[in-house]
Amino acid sequence: MCGRFAVTTDPALLAEKIQALDETAESTARREKDSGDQGSGPPAANYNVAPTTTISTVVRRHSEPDDEATRRVRSMRWGLIPPWVKTTADGSPDTKGPLLINARAETLTTSPAFRGSAKSKRCLIPMDGWYEWRPNPAAEGKKATKTPFYMHAADDDLLFMGGLWSTWRPRGASGATGEVTGASREDAPLVSCTIITTESVGPLAEIHDRMPLTISAGDWDRWLDPDAPIDEGLLRGHGDLDRIVTREVSTLVNSIRNNGPELIEPAKPEPEGTLF
Repeated sequence: MCGRFAVTTDPALLAEKIQALDETAESTARREKDSGDQGSGPPAANYNVAPTTTISTVVRRHSEPDDEATRRVRSMRWGLIPPWVKTTADGSPDTKGPLLINARAETLTTSPAFRGSAKSKRCLIPMDGWYEWRPNPAAEGKKATKTPFYMHAADDDLLFMGGLWSTWRPRGASGATGEVTGASREDAPLVSCTIITTESVGPLAEIHDRMPLTISAGDWDRWLDPDAPIDEGLLRGHGDLDRIVTREVSTLVNSIRNNGPELIEPAKPEPEGTLF
């Protein structure tokens, strides 16, 4: 699986790097308007991205029905909410079930939660790297611990993971009077995404049995094409596997309260005991 990752590139710089339109400023302005929190600006570097965080993604969409689809950087909530999810009394999505932060490559075209998005709402999720925890053998009488590892590109450039996205709007929410109301055209949609995972191979399999689905730069537009069916060949590949290296990191990453470059630094060796 992929449950935590790091990303430090500003959305505007990302858009320039991959020749895309930056649409994140519009999303930020809308969130500030809805929350009354003015001036928060674009997301800062995040070394400990956790589920439900707003992240930057890459899509290809049309401005007009007949024009050429173009790359766009968009903000989305990490944890996919399908459009059919029910609306609670306060107008928010009913998310009592498991967070859909990952979608298995082997079943996403048949899964009710993902198959709609797999048809034409595919995205890329850029990241510096991701974290996984390797179980350690339990000492006698002690609970087993886990060692965190950071997987990243050897050249420290961005990795782009395959993902799916969806748009959700409230329907039939109960108002303050208890009457059922319909969704307003002005209600801002909740746009969310999930990261696709596949079986780990090579050294990565020694840490965890699942890994994010990497998409190579040469396959980005084919993956993102909103007018073409999903290329299932990409689901069975490991696009940038040869770029990825691993390193053990500090247990600081275990807590989402910690967030800084020290999280991705190599773990310091345990001090040796002193003999008296």
